[in-house]
Amino acid sequence: MSTPRQPRETRAAGTGRTAEVAGLEPLAVLPVFVPLQGKRAVLAGSNGGAPWKVKLLAAAGADVDVYAPEPSEELRAVPGEIVAGSVTLHERQWHPADLKGAAFCIGAMEDETDCIEFVAAARRAGAIVNAVDRPHLCDVKFGAIVNRSPMVVGISTEGAAPVFGQTVRARIEGMLPRGFKAWIGAARDWREEVTGRFHAFSDRRAFWERFTDRAFAEPDRTPTETDLAELLGQTEAAPKGGAVTLVGAGPGDAELLTLKALRALRNADVILYDDLVAPEILDYARREARTMLVGKTGHGPSCRQDDINALMVSLARSGKQVVRLKSGDPLVFGRAGEEIDACHQAGIPVSVVPGISAAQGAAASLTVSLTNRDAARRLQFVTGHDRRGALPEDLNWGAFADPSVTTVVYMPKKTLRVLLERAVAEGLAPTTTALLVFKATRPDQAVVSGTAADLADRVEASGLEGPALLMVGEALSRGQAEATAETSELGQVAV
Repeated sequence: MSTPRQPRETRAAGTGRTAEVAGLEPLAVLPVFVPLQGKRAVLAGSNGGAPWKVKLLAAAGADVDVYAPEPSEELRAVPGEIVAGSVTLHERQWHPADLKGAAFCIGAMEDETDCIEFVAAARRAGAIVNAVDRPHLCDVKFGAIVNRSPMVVGISTEGAAPVFGQTVRARIEGMLPRGFKAWIGAARDWREEVTGRFHAFSDRRAFWERFTDRAFAEPDRTPTETDLAELLGQTEAAPKGGAVTLVGAGPGDAELLTLKALRALRNADVILYDDLVAPEILDYARREARTMLVGKTGHGPSCRQDDINALMVSLARSGKQVVRLKSGDPLVFGRAGEEIDACHQAGIPVSVVPGISAAQGAAASLTVSLTNRDAARRLQFVTGHDRRGALPEDLNWGAFADPSVTTVVYMPKKTLRVLLERAVAEGLAPTTTALLVFKATRPDQAVVSGTAADLADRVEASGLEGPALLMVGEALSRGQAEATAETSELGQVAV
């Protein structure tokens, strides 16, 4: 561990006196950014870190040639996920001639001897070289990345603790404790022993995830050999095999994710997500994780629930940690029960991480209370359609018409008019405040406000589209004027 930099003295220009000069603290590595737009890159091998490295090279604009005689399922899927650069998969061993003209080469082999041979050949070809999970063979090392292009923030632990760096990335907006330096030093010192103890990529990652959690819990304490022994023991004793976690992504605003949801995303091998999940939420996932859109969206084309259940179970049976990522809270009209049952029937461990519901998010963004001791003593959530997409016949209309209740209707757009007309016919006061909130909590949130009698007309006139939530009840009128003013101020739409 390096000692703190001491102030040095130098002669100030044009004077006979000395002056203290402030400078950079010593750097373990020089952070540089390599332009790869339109340049050729090569990756050989298919170990656990290969898919993410290919995505990273392509995201930087490189034309990537991948040489892997037996590519993994995740590596095969990469070419279809690329939005920049290009990726060509060659299902064969690499040859020295394949490296000609490459600006950047990455060795992703399981066998160290093979990796050493590749690194030497790449250097002879004049390329910059990286070797996955082998910092001692690297010319350059990858850090964790916060991508807000053209602003890119890179975080390096000098190859000692990649998982640790990824967690820092997720918490970059928070304070970075000074004590992290000691933990990174421990990671460097322990890395060889951890690699020797755990041959499986998943086990090594599990160790470093536990290491990271402990570092964040006690950032100012110097880690000891006792910590190492405990972490090794916990990793060896942990249950093996795949599992499924249902995670609530919240209504849209990524900052509404819970800490437990962030941890689940960081630990996932595969993430099955719905159309309504905000894209920026996937940025919090572990970078090697495979993300798969399973397209559950109201009234539009989507995957069959049985197919989603089968895919989820199949991935978990193959040993993957699967996150089923759902908008809002998975336990509120999210078909969580069917997916939990499918896991139980297959003998797959399953857990649930609740999320901020769409109702909570919408009410908070409008600063209106869903309950009010003078206007609403009950809150109810209702679905706007049945399995056929029609208005449910078994709704409790008496409860809907109760003036002391606030009703939130999920997925109401297709049945909005007939639902409100039926509610008024069953006794709901026509003047009852009614709001339709589009894209709740997102930057382009929009609100159409009215009454039970005229809201459907107002919605049609607005021409607004997107996921929506109906909110009905007199409690909403208590904050409606303030909500409308704030909505307009935030650049959202109020009708």
